[in-house]
Amino acid sequence: MLRNQAVKQRHPWRGLFMALLASIVLSTGSASAEPGAPPPTIAIIIDDMGVQLETEKRLLALDHPLTLSFLPYRPHTRHLAEAAGHHGKEVMLHAPMANMSRMGLGPGGLDVGMDETEITETLRDSLDAVPNATGVNNHMGSLLTQKQEPMEWIMDELAGQNVFFLDSRTIATTVAADVARSRNIPTLSRDVFLDNERDPEAIDRQFQRLIEEARRNGTAIAIGHPYEETVAYLEEMLPHLDEKGIAVATISGLWRIRHDNQPMFRQLPLEPTRLVQLDEED
Repeated sequence: MLRNQAVKQRHPWRGLFMALLASIVLSTGSASAEPGAPPPTIAIIIDDMGVQLETEKRLLALDHPLTLSFLPYRPHTRHLAEAAGHHGKEVMLHAPMANMSRMGLGPGGLDVGMDETEITETLRDSLDAVPNATGVNNHMGSLLTQKQEPMEWIMDELAGQNVFFLDSRTIATTVAADVARSRNIPTLSRDVFLDNERDPEAIDRQFQRLIEEARRNGTAIAIGHPYEETVAYLEEMLPHLDEKGIAVATISGLWRIRHDNQPMFRQLPLEPTRLVQLDEED
């Protein structure tokens, strides 16, 4: 009884979840899928990781393959990024990039005044600062992602790192995804922002958009943040999706669905020096 009361106090908008679950049941019954085809699949990226320890620990505890995108050099980035893999989560670098509002970028920021060497070295160091990162997406970036040359420098560096790139699409005129594809980098783009409004009803509307997009196109990608409202919503909603015919995948898992289960990257041979080190350690 006490636990039920605590849940109600923590989730005063619980009726919203029940309404969405009802709509999922109805939609699932009418959806037609080819035999053997994967179910409608969503990927959820949580940006701005590394700062809010308590809510971020709750995200790690969720029993779903979320993708967690960490800002470099933040207080909890290294610890939580290292722990994420043990919890079935995928890790990305959330690379700060110059924005139209000229808001501060913080450590690891990529600005329009930087030359190629500065951008390349800053990006390389940021990737090193986020353990287990398999991909990169832009934090802010409404200014830099419109600039062809800096984006070419960025993608040239990523092309040698065996990481994918996801364009957060913080502005419609971004060239980031196009430049990434021109370098043969596995590339995706965000479909839905979950929590531009930190309001349960608004998050619910955006989540419904995400589900509709996945049903229409097979897959869909959302970006959210480690806000209390967003984390509480996901804690309540995600456990019900499997039984309603909606799958959750990491970003690389969703990429493979879109590309007939091909591997993202070709296998590279181990370096001879590494083999020697392993033999010596044995």
